[in-house]
Amino acid sequence: MFIPASNSSGFFDRTSVEVAPDLLGARLTRHSALGDITLRITEVEAYLGVGEDPGSHSFRGMTARNAVMFGPPLRLYTYFTYGMHVCANIVCSPEGQASAVLLRAGEIVEGVELARVHRGENVALRDLARGPARLTKAMGIPLSDGGAEVVGDVYSLELSDAVHDIDTSVRTGVSGPGGLAAYPWRFFITGDPTVSPYRASVPRKRS
Repeated sequence: MFIPASNSSGFFDRTSVEVAPDLLGARLTRHSALGDITLRITEVEAYLGVGEDPGSHSFRGMTARNAVMFGPPLRLYTYFTYGMHVCANIVCSPEGQASAVLLRAGEIVEGVELARVHRGENVALRDLARGPARLTKAMGIPLSDGGAEVVGDVYSLELSDAVHDIDTSVRTGVSGPGGLAAYPWRFFITGDPTVSPYRASVPRKRS
């Protein structure tokens, strides 16, 4: 059974580490004039706030880029990675705490053909949203949707009360201390084919 997130009082008032595993199996829908696309969430990562999490964009405080993380919960925090890909997070915790859950992977369960318009007509179903950049591209989530409510006109979110076997690991591709074993905050549904492969951080050469 699915429960609209707007009816789940207090669910997003918790930290991202608490919220993240409970988002697995939830369904996020993006509504547009072209049609609806619904994602079943299968993989997430948790990021905490100022001074708590060296892997988080908010670790050193608020900036113009990360301000949405410090706002009220149930909003999208979007950002560019590698200067070309959009990633999307759901903000949680009370306003001011800068806690967010990165949407890493999922299964497109409605609007598959529209997702293939975004990603390519020959992309396998399991690969449409298998990774954070693929996920946003498949769903048509632009950078400009940062700050949008996930329980508003453009997005709707339904939480699942199903029980899943869940695995954890360190976060994928996170460099520095935030990618170490002290932060095992990647959560994913065990054995789900849409979960992205783990990738260690690759050190970048300094110019």
